Parts: sequence; C-alpha cells; structure tokens
Amino acid sequence: MSERRVDGQFYSHPTQPLEMPPTWMLFVALGLLGAALLFWAYMGLHIVAPRPRPAHPSEKQYITILPNGKPSAPTNLPCWLDKWTAERETLKRSQGRSTESKGPLPTAPAIEEPEVFMSVVVPAFNEEERLGGMLEEAVAFLQEEYGDAHQEETGAGNAKGWEILIVSDGSTDGTVEKALEFAKNHQLSKRALPEPGPWTANKADQQFTSIPHGSIRVITLEENRGKGGAVTHGMRHVRGQYVVFADADGASRFEDLGKLVKRCSAIEDKEGKGVAVGSRAHLVGSEAVVKRSKLRNFLMHSFHLLLRIMTPPRTAAIKDTQCGFKVFSRNALPDIIPYMHSEGWIFDVEMLMLAESANIAMVEVAIGWKEVLGSKLNVIWDSLGMAWGLAVLRLAWLLGIYTKE
Repeated sequence: MSERRVDGQFYSHPTQPLEMPPTWMLFVALGLLGAALLFWAYMGLHIVAPRPRPAHPSEKQYITILPNGKPSAPTNLPCWLDKWTAERETLKRSQGRSTESKGPLPTAPAIEEPEVFMSVVVPAFNEEERLGGMLEEAVAFLQEEYGDAHQEETGAGNAKGWEILIVSDGSTDGTVEKALEFAKNHQLSKRALPEPGPWTANKADQQFTSIPHGSIRVITLEENRGKGGAVTHGMRHVRGQYVVFADADGASRFEDLGKLVKRCSAIEDKEGKGVAVGSRAHLVGSEAVVKRSKLRNFLMHSFHLLLRIMTPPRTAAIKDTQCGFKVFSRNALPDIIPYMHSEGWIFDVEMLMLAESANIAMVEVAIGWKEVLGSKLNVIWDSLGMAWGLAVLRLAWLLGIYTKE
C-alpha cells in the first residue's frame, strides 16, 4: 500500500488487490458463531429454568381442629411421595442400578392405598375474605356426596370420606385463622348460619353443614411459592382415591366435581390412571367474557395460540388449560407430581404435559364458572409471565434439562 499527497491531503490505496477468504471459511465461521450462541442459550436456559425449593420441616406438618374445639399441635403430614420414592430407590438397587441412573424402571412401585375417597387441595394466598364462602359450598357437596369415611350410613356406595387440605402460601393476613375458625364452627355448632358463597349468595334455603372432625387440614408455607408450588405441595400429601385442586375464590361451581369424577373414572386405563380437566371453554362467547376488556380477551386468545403451537398434541387439544378445577385419579399422581418444576401460573400446563408423556387419558369437562372479585392476577404482567414460563418450560423438557427418571 502506498500514500500520496494532493492539495495538502493524504490519500492511500492498495498496490495489490485484496483477496476475500474462501466461501467455506465464511460458512465455518458462521457455524461456529451459531454453535456458540446455542451453547450460551442452553446455559442460560439452565439458569432460568425453575426448580422447586425443598420444603421446610414445618411445611410437612398440618393443624386441624380437635373434637374439643381446640387447634391440634402441628402434626406430621402423611406423604405418599416419600414412600413411593423410597420404594423406587429400593427397586433400583435390587435391579443393580445406581440411585442416580436415569430411565424408567421395568416395574414401577405402586402408590399406597387411599384412606378417603376425595381429597381437595386449596391453594390460598391472603384469602381471608373469600375462603369462607368457598369452603361452605365445598363441604356442603362433599358431605352430602361422600359423607364420613367412618359412618357407613353416609356417602354413596364405596365412595366414602373426604378431606380438604388448605395450603396457606405464605399468607400475611388471617387466612390460617379463618380456615381453622371455619372448621371449628362446622365441627361443633349445629345452628351457625352458613356463609354465602359465589354460587349460594341468593339461596334462602341454604343449609348449614356439620362436618367430621379433622376433615379440614391447614398447611402453612413459610414463604410464598406461587400457586403451582402450593398445589404440588398439597398433592404430595393427599390421602384420597381422587384428588381435585380448587381455587380459594370459589369461582368454579363445586357441585360439578361429581361430573369430573364420573368422567375421570370412565376414561381410566387398566392401571386406574386418568385426568379430568374442568373447562370454561364453553363460556368464551358468554356475556361475562364478552364484557371483558379488549386487552384481556386479546391476551387470552394470544396465550391459547401459544399453547397450541408450543405444547404436545394432546395438551394442545385442551381448550382451557388454566381452569383451577382438575381431578386426578390417585394412581396417576406418581407419573406427574414427582416431576413438577413450575411453581407459577403455568404449572397446569406442565401437569398436562406430564400426563400426556405418561400416556394417561385426559378428558375436558364443561363446568360452571363465574368471575369473583378480588383476583390477584395482573392481566398484563402475569400474561407475559405465563408466555415466558411456557417457553422456558417447553424448551427445558425438549432439551433434556427436565427429565423423568
């Protein structure tokens, strides 16, 4: 390269033509750059993929109301998951496999037998105001339909007994006290006035329901985990042949639980595994939904589109994955609960994806539902959070960051 000066300015130009690198080198460089980006994206996914925190010792205990009306001392919760995990490790050792080895076992351990027919898990974060009405409607149906497991004259056929596990998710109000007060009043009193709920507020003939001792158990999480974390924690400790989780606001009509159980039972395979999904899809054109803001309806339809694109086919076929009213047969739990990671709003989708991966039959059942004031859902930010959570969840399972052992 040489330089020359013209009119006080310096100019330079190459004395030899420049040669571009071969095309194949450009492709190699682009390939290496792409590989580096994928590597760092994979590492980033490892960082952002949620992993549930271990339970604190106090969170493995419950309080209930004793026959004398006093709260019990904290009592250890039964945990089918601990027993199932221990049996699985024993099976691995008996087959000459290390406890860290991956892959399904030729014979999976069985979950322990149920003690009651129906378990209800209620996640509750600062639900002091809404919890009473929801519980009133729940116990009215449960006691009439399933009765007391220890009284043969109540309940239908072999469908005996029920329990409610209220999981206070780091509540800072009087949620725990409200739940215990409700249990005390309904165990001891015969004449107390029932609390109005979303579906019974206008019922003049609403009956007060007396409930069996110890049928309501209250679990307190020391710190907030999110709805998914509270539900999953409760489902590790259920004793029922069937399990339903229900929102504390009572928006889902509890009387429809009978339909869900019937449909779940009808689709169970020979191992007794099935899932029934409560659905509000039939209400999309109703007045309650149409009157919502355009932004909320836009976000709802956008999220459903993402679900159809990003989830496996049977999960994508479910029109309403987010309804807080789902029934699981007891034998389906070991294929789902041990492998849960999501603790936020998107946990429902992971449950359904896990059920699909285990080839568990799922059915969608239309239920009654209504808007209830006091929702803690932030339409914009929680919608964005669900979209992000769905993307992370799907990629984590596709890339093997999450696995089923």
